[in-house]
Amino acid sequence: MSYLLQTLTRKQDVDKLIRDTLDKVLVLRFGRATDVVCMQLDEILAKTVREVSKFASIALVDVDAEEIQVYLKYFDISLIPATIFFFNAHHMKMDSGEIDKM
Repeated sequence: MSYLLQTLTRKQDVDKLIRDTLDKVLVLRFGRATDVVCMQLDEILAKTVREVSKFASIALVDVDAEEIQVYLKYFDISLIPATIFFFNAHHMKMDSGEIDKM
């Protein structure tokens, strides 16, 4: 189902999408199109894209692209898939209710 969603492989495309998405939540799924769990998440995202289109935009980010590695380090993405949220170009940190184990 990833073919139904915009897939980004270049850092400048990710930067532009983050910067240009205003007054909507931007949902970026970092992962691989060939990963089974990513495919399951992509199917859910593709099914919901129409319902959330008034208040959210969804895009996929290919973690195997060389230019994207800077985001993996910056957001400390170690598990795939990872979902990152932005609003008006600001990263939104989500509290899942779990205690930090640091």
